Amino acid sequence: MNVYGKPMQAVNFICSATEAQSVSLVGDFNDWNPRANLMKQLDDKAWTIRVEVKHGHHRYAFMVDEVLTLDPRAMGITRNDKGERVSLVAVS
Repeated sequence: MNVYGKPMQAVNFICSATEAQSVSLVGDFNDWNPRANLMKQLDDKAWTIRVEVKHGHHRYAFMVDEVLTLDPRAMGITRNDKGERVSLVAVS
């Protein structure tokens, strides 16, 4: 439960940057901090992470070797506070 009594929802994120050295998940849920949600590389070389987020719409992106990267599987595209194109996910 978050501070408003609403349950958090686990969301799986997958990034198929097979040649990357490091990938992290950044978004409005972690203040766009590239060190907050480091992703784990799987045997097939894709990267994954499971994150608990509150209900609502969230802006996010993958930080692939320090380059902000859109998620091709995202529900939509929007812009962050810097005007950069980022991905959008709706959690309900």
